[in-house]
Amino acid sequence: MSEKPIRVLIVDDHQLMIEGLKSLLEGEEDIAFVAGANSMAETLAFLEKNVIDVVLMDINMPDGSGIEATEKIRAFYPSVKIIALTMHDDISVITKMIKAGASGYVLKRTNLNEVTEALRIVHSNGKYLSINTQNIIMENLGSAPEQPDHEADARPSLSSREIEVLNLVAREYSNEQIAEKLFISERTVEAHRRNIFIKTKTKSIVGLMKYAIRKGLIEPENDGK
Repeated sequence: MSEKPIRVLIVDDHQLMIEGLKSLLEGEEDIAFVAGANSMAETLAFLEKNVIDVVLMDINMPDGSGIEATEKIRAFYPSVKIIALTMHDDISVITKMIKAGASGYVLKRTNLNEVTEALRIVHSNGKYLSINTQNIIMENLGSAPEQPDHEADARPSLSSREIEVLNLVAREYSNEQIAEKLFISERTVEAHRRNIFIKTKTKSIVGLMKYAIRKGLIEPENDGK
């Protein structure tokens, strides 16, 4: 492969965690562990002198928090993507981390496949929420008070790619067919579908289609194609 591997910096206050992730990532040809950092100061100092694609960021730090570090990285190094990799499963922490600029949120109780999938999707300018994180968000959405009418009427902030996937789902394309048509992997299609459900706050294909039609998200098919 001629493409450069994804350069990863792991930030965690436990060195053992960094070493464990490093050994796990060594088997991935398209992902390269570059370094580890144990604090916010160490992280920022490293980024000042080195090129990194994605940071795996813990929340706990001896000199701040992963939320604060994420805000600083996004301000000083906007090309660097950030994925929270943490044990914190509180909805307020998840929300603050995403608002700070994280492109992904993965709980440490997940497996390596989900970490590597998150790295690949986020590096390709996508967003990634682990299954456990999605469940937490969905549970909190279910218990949240109804939005005011003007918010409920607003269109969800779907990306152009997510709208493409949504329209192909509406045409009953399979994940494999969507992947072929959009030149992406099936795993990326699955991630887009998960994000669409989260953003539209729907829980089934039928509910999603009703919502999409009501919001005008479904484009008419071009008979000439």
